Amino acid sequence: MRCLVANWKMNLLSASAGAFCDALLADPSLAGSSGCQLGIAPPFTLLKQVSEAVRGRRISVFGQNARAEAEGAYTGDISMAMLKDAGCAGVILGHSERRRLGGETDALLAAKLQAAWDAELLPLLCIGETLEEREAEQTFPVLQRQLSILGPKPGPLWIAYEPVWAIGTGRRAEAKQIQEAHAYIRAELMTRMDEAAWRVPILYGGSVAPDNFAELLQIPEVAGGLVGGASLDPAKFMAMAKTAAKTEE
Repeated sequence: MRCLVANWKMNLLSASAGAFCDALLADPSLAGSSGCQLGIAPPFTLLKQVSEAVRGRRISVFGQNARAEAEGAYTGDISMAMLKDAGCAGVILGHSERRRLGGETDALLAAKLQAAWDAELLPLLCIGETLEEREAEQTFPVLQRQLSILGPKPGPLWIAYEPVWAIGTGRRAEAKQIQEAHAYIRAELMTRMDEAAWRVPILYGGSVAPDNFAELLQIPEVAGGLVGGASLDPAKFMAMAKTAAKTEE
């Protein structure tokens, strides 16, 4: 199955989010497609609106982040249960911007993973190396460390490999680099999950756009994309969704 998730980050307001959903749902070939599982990760303020707009369609809503704690005095934060209550089916965890700007550690993310499973949310775990780590030939050790938080019996999961140096830079990893990283991730999942590892889609995230998405989907083990900037334009997102549906694995 192909997967395509729009990460809107800190973008869009109610009117533009509504227009996006209207455009997406106006195309029945996308809204009802069995060839590609679509996801949208809006800002917290738009979760309820987007969830209600896509209810009953093959489009899942993801939170962009959440705390591990169920409740408490955490001003400005949001819990997994709150995401669920707003209509979310999943949550993005470990995005490089949260690791870099929010100082999120592997230990913290391990707690968030468990909290997501406890809340019956699907975690989309982002992993990937910085340019310095890539140049020091530390890509595989970094990926191994980041995947070690899964523990011996992980629950339902999606993975997004996002080389940090290729996010929002217009710079893309080479096909060989992506294939090697995705193959390594699959092998690591097999050691932790046995046959269940084959049910975990591994998405690619790093300057994904309509003009390179078809090529990315030809790379072994690339099940889809986690899309940033290009996902703010419904026409671009729909173009990538149609490409994914046509190349269903």
